[in-house]
This record gives sequence, structure tokens and C-alpha cells, in this order.
Amino acid sequence: MTVGAPRPLRARERERQRRRSRGRRIAGWIVRLVVVAAVFVAGLSIGRALESAPDPGPTQTIVRTLEPLTVEPEERTVTVTTTGR
Repeated sequence: MTVGAPRPLRARERERQRRRSRGRRIAGWIVRLVVVAAVFVAGLSIGRALESAPDPGPTQTIVRTLEPLTVEPEERTVTVTTTGR
């Protein structure tokens, strides 16, 4: 068993981890940039939509008085039958 053998394996593992973490970091930054760009474009589109909206006209108030309708009472016949005990 040689003392130097485990070191190259560890070095290789470290290099693999560095490559993986480097790739993950790059992917993370790409995702962040895409999100920032999407938010920026959404903000621009909302700003343009608000800018191009027509000016509101003068306020118009309508007052209406509603008179209640009369409701005729419903006629109901109730028959009660009792038995004498």
C-alpha cells in the first residue's frame, strides 16, 4: 500500500466537485439574469400600458330614487282536522 495513492483520488474528486459547483454557479447566475430580465420586461410593458391609457373623463353622478313595490299577501287556506278521543 502506497501512501501517495489516496491523494490523486481525492484530488480528482475535488476537481470533479469544483467543476460541478462551477457549473451550478454559472447555471444559478443564468437563472438569476433571466428572472431579472423578465421582471424588467414586465415592468416596461406595464409602464407603457399605463402611459397609453386614455385620460378619464369628468365624474358623472346619477341619483335615482327607487320606490318599493307592493307585494300582495298570499292567500292560504289551512284545514285542521281533529279526532275526538
